[in-house]
Amino acid sequence: MLGLSVTPNIPHTLYIKHFQQIDVRCLDFLIKKCKQKTQVSDKIAIFAQTNKKMSNDIPESVSQRGSRAETPQNRRIYEVADELYRRCQLYEAQFRDGQETLDHFEVEQRVAEQYAKENGLWIPMSDIFNLGTPGPAGNENDTYVSNDIVYKVNNLLNSGSIHRLLDKIAWHNILFYDTYYTFYGFTGFDGRTIMPILQQRLVKDAVLATPIEIETYMAAIGFTKLNNEGRYANADYEVWDLLPRNVLKDNDGDIYVIDAEIINKCNE
Repeated sequence: MLGLSVTPNIPHTLYIKHFQQIDVRCLDFLIKKCKQKTQVSDKIAIFAQTNKKMSNDIPESVSQRGSRAETPQNRRIYEVADELYRRCQLYEAQFRDGQETLDHFEVEQRVAEQYAKENGLWIPMSDIFNLGTPGPAGNENDTYVSNDIVYKVNNLLNSGSIHRLLDKIAWHNILFYDTYYTFYGFTGFDGRTIMPILQQRLVKDAVLATPIEIETYMAAIGFTKLNNEGRYANADYEVWDLLPRNVLKDNDGDIYVIDAEIINKCNE
């Protein structure tokens, strides 16, 4: 996970090298998950040609999630998530009688790439540095800072799928609205790695919150501290990785959770 307050003064070339290292790691992860990539990609091409015809036979998707917070940011996130879910269902309905087992991760990747390119949401990896100045990179995010916005390119290493990531950021927006995420688009390599791009407001002139400050803040919004450091829960959610690197404090003493792992107990 990643905390970010201001753009550090670190040479641009160091970030480029680090980004390349992160991408190689991500590719290694995806290669292991996508051993049937060629067969799936071929079928996706066929599916793309028949998708519009099949859409008329399947009703509008019904959300697979629990209760939703209807903020403008979450409405957009749910819109993208539901459309990807619908397309994955269409694909699997068309090819479920095939001999080989479908690789759901690869199906989701190819469907996301098709959707992004059809809807003007695709940013080629060669253009990724146009988002802003490279910032610190964490386990799952490479960041780019432009004025008051942080762009986060998420490699899915923590969530394991686009759908689970979109669920997590929607829950973040419910719990920590002051640092809400918006969906920006997708990037990656044609026919290979696809990664969501998220936006978040930059918390300026901030320092890392202390563990006591984090615990006090979480108690104030109704969470109980669990045994593991940085882990909290209430009746509906469990939140962890709330360590100083992911929680900031501004000049006014206000606390901002900028990154966290979250599960919705109602969805388990």
